[in-house]
Amino acid sequence: MFLVGLDIDHGTLDRRATRRAGVLAVSGILPTFVLGAAAAALFYRTLSDPDTGRWEFMLFLGGALSITAFPMLARILQERGIAETPMGGLTLLAAAIDDAAAWGILAVIIAVASAGDPTGAAITIGGAALFALLMLTVGKRALKAFARGIERDGTLRRDKMAVVLLLVIAAGYYTDAIGVFSVFGGFITGLAMPHLPVLRNELRTRLTDLNSILLLPVFFAFSGLNTQLDGLGDWSMVLPLAVILVVAVLGKYGGCALVARWQGGTWRQASAIGGLMNARGLMILVFINIGMSYGLITTQLFAILVVTAIVTTAMSMPVYRASMPEWLEAAERETGLARPASSAATSPRTTAEDEVSSTSV
Repeated sequence: MFLVGLDIDHGTLDRRATRRAGVLAVSGILPTFVLGAAAAALFYRTLSDPDTGRWEFMLFLGGALSITAFPMLARILQERGIAETPMGGLTLLAAAIDDAAAWGILAVIIAVASAGDPTGAAITIGGAALFALLMLTVGKRALKAFARGIERDGTLRRDKMAVVLLLVIAAGYYTDAIGVFSVFGGFITGLAMPHLPVLRNELRTRLTDLNSILLLPVFFAFSGLNTQLDGLGDWSMVLPLAVILVVAVLGKYGGCALVARWQGGTWRQASAIGGLMNARGLMILVFINIGMSYGLITTQLFAILVVTAIVTTAMSMPVYRASMPEWLEAAERETGLARPASSAATSPRTTAEDEVSSTSV
């Protein structure tokens, strides 16, 4: 999650483009969240843990379905050569906003669930908000001074690498201690890191292998152990699975496609953006594993959301290719090449999902 935050470049688009991306992000979050919460209310007695409140359950399912696989989306756009086009930059920033909002929602849910009373929840949420504010202001300025030395050296020495790792671990420890979960600390720390080329490249190079070779396979194995698909064989689970899948696709793909068309894109471009934003990939697995660890969901809902992640991720490339044939994609690339360098969006490299193919889960 630290590397995901590191790769979200929030300073590359002008104000107008940022506003457009914000509207596009909201169009993917709001309808999906509302429909997901409605589905949670409908299946509350069937799929929720007995100790989970109705509102917590509604917030969790709405938030889980609202997420977008930002790292995988970045990888797809890079592979297709359209990451620096107007459409690619808009979609990347919208996905980044989507993910940041979803983690904020999760932080609130976990705070409420773990605190047990309104006062405790307010203290937890306030502590998380204060941490994010300090990291993204004072912390960011301090880290910028730290990073300038790395840029001058042209490399990230071991002592400075140790400082970065200790900072990530300390941030994760703090957010876990206040009841928000450790990934929130790592994500905010990544957001606060300066976007300087040597620092980013060194961190990616050194940490991506550790993620891909050790941590990611262990996480997928852990997710697999938590997934009990035999529960989906029960006919009572067919309706919840179908409803949640329809809600996920309708809210994210439909909402984003309609707003992308309203913003001036062609129907083909709008459909391509909707298809990419609809992919949930690894991000929803992180989200639901946290929910599982806090006892917010049952094993049946966990399995349903794993299936949702697989289906929505697997359909992203077929929808994109059907919407953007080669000739239209080539025209989009030419548009990107014709843009001034200052207005082009810097495409982040994917991190945790580097080893997950963009055409499959």
